[in-house]
Amino acid sequence: MKFPLPAVVCDVGGTNVRCARKDSATADVVHIASLKTHDFPGLAEAVAAALGPSSPKVRSVIACGAGPVVGRALKLTNAPWMIDGPQVAERLGLEQGLLLNDFEAQALSLPTIPDAWLRRIGPVTPEPAGTRLILGPGTGLGIGALLDVEGRFIPVASEACHIDFGPYTPAEAALWPHLERVHGRVTTESVMAGPGLPRLHRARLAAIGKSAGASVDGVAIVEHALADRASEEAETISALWQLIGRFAGDMAIAFCATGGVTLAGGILPRIVDLVDPVAFRMAFEAKAPVDALARRIATQLVMEPDSVLVGMAAIAAEPARYVIDYHTRLWR
Repeated sequence: MKFPLPAVVCDVGGTNVRCARKDSATADVVHIASLKTHDFPGLAEAVAAALGPSSPKVRSVIACGAGPVVGRALKLTNAPWMIDGPQVAERLGLEQGLLLNDFEAQALSLPTIPDAWLRRIGPVTPEPAGTRLILGPGTGLGIGALLDVEGRFIPVASEACHIDFGPYTPAEAALWPHLERVHGRVTTESVMAGPGLPRLHRARLAAIGKSAGASVDGVAIVEHALADRASEEAETISALWQLIGRFAGDMAIAFCATGGVTLAGGILPRIVDLVDPVAFRMAFEAKAPVDALARRIATQLVMEPDSVLVGMAAIAAEPARYVIDYHTRLWR
């Protein structure tokens, strides 16, 4: 099979839609638009707006979205879009198309990420072989894994963002009773992604007898933390990094991800200077009785938000390198 080029690749989240073009197998990926998800009723309209009325016709679309893929359709978890691939192909006059879960696509992008786009957290170097894992908080919390079998890449999607999440340290145990429940639960996503940062901030302050106020938001927390490294907001960011490190370690041993764990997500590059690599690695590695496995696994952060677009463009150019159930998922 093949994806006729030119192709548009789209990264669709609960907040933003980012689009790029791949005009030929050897052409560079060209970013064409960053749009707001809520400004459009669906993917077809967003792609049409990204291309504009005078753009040369595209023949294929590969899109990833923050939600589970069922056949040729995807319902965004954090936005009211239902993406139906064949309908998008019909509306845009496409010859081919493909839908991926967002972190399935992030996992497939791992082989294409240049070292210059990565920032190592801790001293461990990724092993050349072994399962690779990618995870990170955005509007939601994404997790995906990648297997390399004889030079072909197999993605493994996950909805581990919705598993229950409990306290580990005494400091976490103190704030956990104050955490706002979502659907009656405390999950990894409800603490670490989207509104999770304000929830964490309010709970942490409530645990020490202070109030953050009901209107606190994640942007303000990050700005205050960056401006004052001794502030309560900076303490909350530190607590967030500890939770991310602990959860990343859990997922690393769940997948035996000896190929390394790569963090991604809109907020993390902004707050990377607030991470304590030693404390992060301690939380990541505290996995007795398999802590020796955790200590082998490298951790790093993607600093370039367009890495997933480059990865999907690589699929468009060389689909045979990627083990995807094309038969049941292609739009045509």
